[in-house]
Amino acid sequence: MSMNIPQNLQERSTARNLLPLVAIVFSGFLCIGIPLPALPLHVNGTLGYSAIVVGWIVGIQSFATILTRKFAGSYCDRHGPKQSVSLGLPMASCAGLLYLASTWIADPLGSIAVLTLGRLLMGPAESLFLTGTMTWGIGRVGIAKTGKVMAWQGIAMFAALGIGGPLGVAIQQRFGFAGVAWTTIVLPLLGFAIARMLSALAVSRGHLQGLSFMGALALIWRFGLALAFSAMPFAILTSFLVLLYGSYGWQGAGYAILGFSAGYIGVRLFFAHLPDRIGGAKVGAVSVAIELCGQLMLWQAHDPMTALAGSVLTGIGFSLVFPSMGVQAMARVPAHSRGMAVACFMAFIDVASGLTGPIVGVVIGLYGYPAAFLAGTLACVASLLVMWSSARRN
Repeated sequence: MSMNIPQNLQERSTARNLLPLVAIVFSGFLCIGIPLPALPLHVNGTLGYSAIVVGWIVGIQSFATILTRKFAGSYCDRHGPKQSVSLGLPMASCAGLLYLASTWIADPLGSIAVLTLGRLLMGPAESLFLTGTMTWGIGRVGIAKTGKVMAWQGIAMFAALGIGGPLGVAIQQRFGFAGVAWTTIVLPLLGFAIARMLSALAVSRGHLQGLSFMGALALIWRFGLALAFSAMPFAILTSFLVLLYGSYGWQGAGYAILGFSAGYIGVRLFFAHLPDRIGGAKVGAVSVAIELCGQLMLWQAHDPMTALAGSVLTGIGFSLVFPSMGVQAMARVPAHSRGMAVACFMAFIDVASGLTGPIVGVVIGLYGYPAAFLAGTLACVASLLVMWSSARRN
């Protein structure tokens, strides 16, 4: 009994150190998730632009995020994660101001131009506050709990994106896009207030030269590539599962997506400690194997219950891949370059998210909607092969 007390105290200390950062990530990602469903309604319905323009406005933020990951990692290492978060969140709020300003312009062309600026600004804002919170969390609880940091903050990200969707539609319908803009202005400031109350980490100076982006990439690319392949089934499911259900005339696609989220969050809530305790290599391989089974079920599904089960398994499997690969990646970089490593690692998800839709869209055009999940299955196989290759090198 006495041996459990220090462990319990340690867990409570970890929670106290991480919960404020989880709250920051949640508030920051709400301002990303809430506009996502509102933007198509506004750009197409209010401004009258085509679906191509809608796609450009929605996707341009991800493009800006990818391009600014390197800057965010370098800034975080030079100035500290608190300063990175304290710059990124007000920047997100300023993006909301540009959203609001676009509603004041009667000319659709002028309005879309200002809105585009806001979307471009949100990219580096996300890079800065997410890189900062990840690095800050590792610094506050120690490198040995990297997996838990990434798991908890991942829950905050996905919960915010999941809640943000219906919330964004409700705000848009009740208050218009101006209401969405005001929400985007206010939410990051709540996170900023929390960040300013937390103590900063010491920043390495002088003789310690931080890694370049390419230097960090050279150390962690195998783990990032395994993560990217494993993230493709997630992107496929969120983009094309509803269309798969529709092609078969099935009902309940929303329940299948909810099942994915339940599996994903449930595993992270109860098993987030496993990558730190057992090791990222073992947990990552088992996780992707489960994800592969889920994708196989979706590929071969002939009824909605099988598709639901495949969605749940995909969520369960994908849940711990990010922290598992993160544990291995962060163990290979020096502490004073952790910000750059986090930024580099996150860029693999950005690239996977950006490329999966267009690639799988071509596959669907040639072979139909079920083939999307065959592509997801092959992505899981590729992820396992990269993990196997990394294990052999070690």
